[in-house]
Order: sequence, then structure tokens, then C-alpha cells
Amino acid sequence: MVHITEDLIRRRAEHNECEIFSLEEVTLHQQDLERIEHIERWCKELKILYLQNNLIPTIENVGRLKKLEYLNLALNNIEVIENLEGCESLQKLDLTVNFVGLLSSVESLKHNVHLADLYLVGNPCSEFQGYRKYVVATLPQLQRLDGTEISRSERIRSLQGLEEVRKEVRKQETEYLKRRAKEREEAGEEAGNKERTPGFDGRWYTDIKNTDLMLEENQENQENQENQEVDEEQQENDFWNKPCSFTPESRLQAHRHLEDKKRAKEKGNEKKPKPPRTLITAEGRVMNVNEPKLDFSLTEDEVNNTIILNLEVYRHMDSSLIDVDIQTTYARVNVKGKIFQMLLPAEVKPDSSTALRSQTSGHLVLNMPRAEGEIKVTKKVPRPPIAPQQKRNNSQEDDKRKLNKVPERLEVDPSKHTAVDLNIVRSLKHQEAPPPEVEKRCFSDGFVDDPNVPPLI
Repeated sequence: MVHITEDLIRRRAEHNECEIFSLEEVTLHQQDLERIEHIERWCKELKILYLQNNLIPTIENVGRLKKLEYLNLALNNIEVIENLEGCESLQKLDLTVNFVGLLSSVESLKHNVHLADLYLVGNPCSEFQGYRKYVVATLPQLQRLDGTEISRSERIRSLQGLEEVRKEVRKQETEYLKRRAKEREEAGEEAGNKERTPGFDGRWYTDIKNTDLMLEENQENQENQENQEVDEEQQENDFWNKPCSFTPESRLQAHRHLEDKKRAKEKGNEKKPKPPRTLITAEGRVMNVNEPKLDFSLTEDEVNNTIILNLEVYRHMDSSLIDVDIQTTYARVNVKGKIFQMLLPAEVKPDSSTALRSQTSGHLVLNMPRAEGEIKVTKKVPRPPIAPQQKRNNSQEDDKRKLNKVPERLEVDPSKHTAVDLNIVRSLKHQEAPPPEVEKRCFSDGFVDDPNVPPLI
């Protein structure tokens, strides 16, 4: 069911800069509306209202439109003329092809003193004997009925035989109401049969003891029914070729049928969204994906210790439509929303990798340096155990440092300390020559050898 909303009226008020409080004309035809609502509160300045070709069953919520001059309700499901007494400025009322069967309801238009045009052609009341005479005599302010001018002589003749015409109209109205009640009853039974259908064999099952037997029979009948399904085209032809009376219920039924057919067609044309492609499995395994279906080549440059991925991207595609993500074990490229992912043969350095496009071919080249070396875990050297007294002294010293705010200094483990002997040598300029030491040798006979004395020859 379609409702009249503020957004709908604003879209229909483009000529008024989408302002609805000062709107004087609005068109709401062919909107599948089933009720008139909100208009008298939102559009109090309205003069022209088009509501033709909808599914409106009653005239309502327009009584406060004091400035309304033209109301078009053609091709709807209206059965009674009512609730128009407040439309003081109403000049034209169009009820063409509706279901007005109570001709006496036109008497409610006596208060609309400015009403000049009235259209009731195509309604059941227009087929009544004495229809025109009755309307002309009942509405003295009317100038045209169903597009035909009302002459002065016609009005006088209509007034002369008004009582006889009124009796004849009431008799025909009684017959119409009986026929209408029968049509409603048939339509209600048909709707009830559709909502509550019997079993496959046409019987109603109420015995709980026979449930198992009923289920078995239903299964067999269901298999038979599946094998004997009627073609959709045959069902469509049967629906439109089935004879029925022209009533508001049949019009609604035809409308519902068209709506269901339209929804089924739209549902069939809907493209089901594809499930997201798995790029990395739950176990952490990287998948190779090529959604854009691009040619590529993966090579290893042993000289420069790099891995090169050449992806043949479309030559004239803008680079802003490409997104590159390089990880240590795989490379992922997003090309216009489609994912290309490749598992690399070795670990690479993402921070040192580069992505460039060829100026001639437009191909995307990813240059990824391989990760060199491995981080080896060294064995920990056990430290000698510290005595409890030494631990206590160290903790006391730490507490004193915190209280005195003495900065902590890094101390080297004495077990790791090795002394380094440094031989500091002065420069030759400041070095003093040591006094020469004279080596003296003593002999057994007491003779002392003086080195300054030349030897004897």
C-alpha cells in the first residue's frame, strides 16, 4: 500500500521550489494510492488536485481545502459522493469511471454553490433510468453534466417530474445495493478460499489420529501435483480470460496480480551478490587470486637479490584506480575493485619495495628485495649466583639512591670484566734520554774491563 508522504508531495512540487505550504497545484496520479491523507494539513492553499488513476475507495481528508477549485478523482474505486461540503470554492468535480451506485449521494453537493461541472460518466448510477433528470433537478447550480451544457428548458422539465424520477432512482438503488452485496460476498468467499485451502484431495482433515495416513497421502498427492504443474503462460491466460463483473474488488485483484508479476520479474532479474572471495584461509594460508584476469610474470633477479612481479595492467587505465599492498610473503593489487593476489616464493622487504608503471606499455612492475640473513638466537651465559647478603645490600643501595634522587649508572658485571693494560708512550720531544749504563765485566784476577778503553791488539 502506497501512502502520501511529505517527500512525495515535495517531489511533485518542483515548480514551486519544493515548498508545500504555498502549493496551489499538485499531481498525484498513477501512484497506486489507496487513501487520501495529510493533504488538507500540508497544502491549505491548494486549488487544483489531481488524484486520477489510483485505488482510492472513499473521498476523505479534503474538507478543509477552502480554496480547492478542481478535484480530479477519475479511475478510482469511489462508491459514494461525500465529505466535500467544506470545499467552498469547488467548481469542477471529475468522478469518471468509478463505482458510484448511490445516485442520491449527489445531494451532498448542494452546499457547493460554485460547482459548475460534474462528471459521472462510467459509473453504475449513470445507467439508471432518469439519471440526468435527477442530477439536474437536484443541483440547480450545475451548468454542465458529463461535458454537456444544461439548458434552462431542460432544468424546468427536470423539476416538473422530480418526485416520480426520485422514486424510480430509489428503486434502482435498492436493486443495485442487493447486487453489490452479493458481489462482495462472492469476492470474500474467493479470497477466503485462497487463504484457507483444503487438502490435496479436496477434504478438510480434523482427526488427529489419522495424521500419519494424512501425511502419506499428502506426500503422494504432492508428487502428483509436482508432475502436473500448469505452465505459467497458461495460468496467465486463464486469469485474464476468466469472466468477472467490473467491481472495486476485481480491479484490486487485477492490480495485485500485476504487482506480484512485477515483483517476480524484478526478483528474477536481480543479480545475487557474489560471496566475498577468500584471500587468506582460517589456517593462515595465502590464496592465489586473479579476479581481473590479467596476465603476469614472476621472476627472480639473483644479481640484485630481488623478486620482480610484472602485472599487465590496462595501458590507458588511471593509476588512481590501482592500490598495491606488499607483505612479507605475498603481494596484493586492487585493480578497479578486483583483487589480484600472489604468494611469493621467498620473504621480501615491504619497506624497500617499489611499484612503478611502464610509460610505454602501462604494465605495473613490483620490485621487491628479498629479506637477507636470519636472526639467530644466542645461548644465554649463566651468571654466578649472588649471595643473599649481597642481594640485601644491593636493594638497600637502590632504595637510598631513589630517596636521594641519585642517577643510576650502568654497571658492568664483574665476571665479564677484563683488565686492559695500556702502555702510554710520550712523544720524542718530551722524552729525556736515560743516562748510559756502563756494563762492566769482572775477571777472576780482579781486573775490571772498561768498555771505553779500546782493546789491546
